[in-house]
Amino acid sequence: MHDTMLTSQDFYYIGVDVGTGSARACVIDSHGEIKGLASEDIRLWKASYGYDDTHYEQSTTDIWNHICGSVRTAVAQAGIDAAAIKGIGFDATCSLAVFSHDTDEPVTVTKSHLGRSSADADDRNIILWLDHRALEETDAINATGHNLLRYVGGTMNVEMEMPKVLWLKNNMPAEEFSRCKFYDLADALTHMATGSETRSFCSTVCKQGFVPVGVDGSVKGWQEDFYTAVGLGELAQDNFKRVGGVNGVNGEYLSAGELVGPLSAKAAGQLGLKEGIAVGSGVIDAYAGWIGTVGAPVDLGGKSAAAAGTSDANDVSQVFTRLAAVAGTSTCHLAMSPDPVFVEGVWGPYRDVMLPNYWMAEGGQSATGELIRHVIETHTAFDKVSAKAKDTGANIYDYLNTRLRSMATEAGSPAVPHLARHLFFYGDLWGNRSPVADPHMRGALVGMSHTDSSEDGLALMYYAALEFIALQTRQIVDTMNESGHRLRSVFMSGSQCRNDILVGLIATSCDMPVVIPRYDNAAVVHGAAMLGAKAASGTVEVDGGKTEPLWAIMTRMTKAGRIVQPSGNAGEAKLLQAKYEVMLDQLRTQREYRNKVNSAIAGWEK
Repeated sequence: MHDTMLTSQDFYYIGVDVGTGSARACVIDSHGEIKGLASEDIRLWKASYGYDDTHYEQSTTDIWNHICGSVRTAVAQAGIDAAAIKGIGFDATCSLAVFSHDTDEPVTVTKSHLGRSSADADDRNIILWLDHRALEETDAINATGHNLLRYVGGTMNVEMEMPKVLWLKNNMPAEEFSRCKFYDLADALTHMATGSETRSFCSTVCKQGFVPVGVDGSVKGWQEDFYTAVGLGELAQDNFKRVGGVNGVNGEYLSAGELVGPLSAKAAGQLGLKEGIAVGSGVIDAYAGWIGTVGAPVDLGGKSAAAAGTSDANDVSQVFTRLAAVAGTSTCHLAMSPDPVFVEGVWGPYRDVMLPNYWMAEGGQSATGELIRHVIETHTAFDKVSAKAKDTGANIYDYLNTRLRSMATEAGSPAVPHLARHLFFYGDLWGNRSPVADPHMRGALVGMSHTDSSEDGLALMYYAALEFIALQTRQIVDTMNESGHRLRSVFMSGSQCRNDILVGLIATSCDMPVVIPRYDNAAVVHGAAMLGAKAASGTVEVDGGKTEPLWAIMTRMTKAGRIVQPSGNAGEAKLLQAKYEVMLDQLRTQREYRNKVNSAIAGWEK
């Protein structure tokens, strides 16, 4: 194949997804079909500095090396000429990446190495989203009550990036901190790919407190009085250069997939691609999941279409009724609206981050996949159950689902939820992201018995974790709809959407259909590839210079999925409603208990 022989039907696009544990790459064709898919594990450093103070760190150097390996493998798997690849898009976790503004080298974020060269700490220049070291800084930021907090659900979350930046200032030698520039990880990757300092609205608006110009009187995007109030006034110097600058003055900010620039010669050589292909503005990984799912051409019936005010099953207004649940280590819940909708405890509303002039809201659960894993692997019967699952050739989740169904049959229970009717598990072990936005929340269990250590006891605890995830999803959906959203369906992606018990619980708890995409375990990286298609769409070679809207790309490249409806079992719905009310009560009482104890010990502690 030679360049002169290529037509638009021969073009391909690459998506890169950097999750918590791996870097993935996929190659899609002009119809959105995945032709190559590869993954490599990335390193995660974990260090404990005392009770409830665990630090999670990564390295952009390590991540970039594994991105290059994944891209090369995916392209080889696709069996295509690199000249046919016209665009590349990146997504990544919403983690803080730190570089030196004078040398563009990684700056360590490791507590024991602050102030030394990054090489002393394996180039660990990323504070992972999961890292909760900045709890005190988060509380201090929220105590300012600054107006921009309205646009992050009322309070900043410890997983966002400004608390982490403030932690670095509080713990790093001043001279070293003054040399730092800061990126969301997705923006760091487009910088490494192009050399450009262009930032994405997705990263800066969603995680760094950027308010687009024109929103609520915003003039520069960044709010100078906010930085001063929280103790980061030096970042406002030189028109906020160290965080990306002022849009149109010394910086540029783009919506999802808009052209950042051409792939540099250095990056092209590392990736095994051609220099100059289009690099799209990156997004946070969950938002790539939104791109890869909600455009699916599915007809959910008159109920959803009527809510959108249209009879067209895939008109752009349909997206306002579709909640994307992007499930991995944590789960993010994303919804678009034509106008700003303020929801207490739900991040946003964010303008321009996906489609220009539209608004996004982001709810979330701090740990879902991690919660399930933790509940299973810390149980005393884990080794026995794991061995049995291996003997049957099933993964442990499928094995436990089968065991739960057998237990229901043996007990004469009408359905699996009936087995755990008197087991009440509250699962915010890592704090609550939405909708109460309380990082101090913890887990609770009512209904323990002497049989809990058995294999069946493990199965029930596993089910209780699934039930909690489903019920909390309903809490997020209810809270968003009560505030003005019009959500009527859940578009789910990630490995959890292969868990039929969990998906069924979500559908029945929320009383709405759950749509599972065709590329159920690759929806995020598939969405990232569409960013590459968006970036390339405005080039003369691909589209004659005519830019294709992202929504048009999504509806053209997203494949139809399968639909899981609520169970229709009145008894199960009634039970889950009762369990939902109990869960809400557990949340309220935990906060009451904590406040009561805090009041009692006030003045006693040093």
